[in-house]
Amino acid sequence: MMENTMSPERLFQLQLVLGYIAWLLCFRIYIWPRFKSMAAFDVHRAIATLHSFRFFGLVFILPGVVSPDLPASFAVFAAYADLATGLLAMLALLMARIRPLFWLFVVAFNLVGAVDLVLDYYHAIQANLPAHAGELGAVYAIPVIYVPILMITHMAAFYLLLRPRARIAS
Repeated sequence: MMENTMSPERLFQLQLVLGYIAWLLCFRIYIWPRFKSMAAFDVHRAIATLHSFRFFGLVFILPGVVSPDLPASFAVFAAYADLATGLLAMLALLMARIRPLFWLFVVAFNLVGAVDLVLDYYHAIQANLPAHAGELGAVYAIPVIYVPILMITHMAAFYLLLRPRARIAS
């Protein structure tokens, strides 16, 4: 049997960093060039579609999926802030025909979602989540695979929202 030479904390941190690197490469090579050729409205609709699945974050508080020992200081906030972000993203999509409301919800879900992720990192550090990574169970994939693309798309959305050309487009 092979002995593990890397601590759970280091494995989690390494996988989180590699998740960001992999998604940044994918984003830069495949997604960003496509976004640059699209109207701002269509880009933000695509980003909202991705974030509309954030209701999935409720799994952080689902008994039997995560360990009951998962720090509540991390899990509860992450679950409900993800839900709020997902609902705001869905509202943006539903308001696509009413452009002022669409843009309002685009700004709202990006602000709420980015603040959520930053505070999730803060809570994870405070709760020493990397040391408890095994308590995430199947949810382990969320922070190392899903969260990086969420943060990257929030940053792209803010960049596009703040560009003068993006504000003028549809």
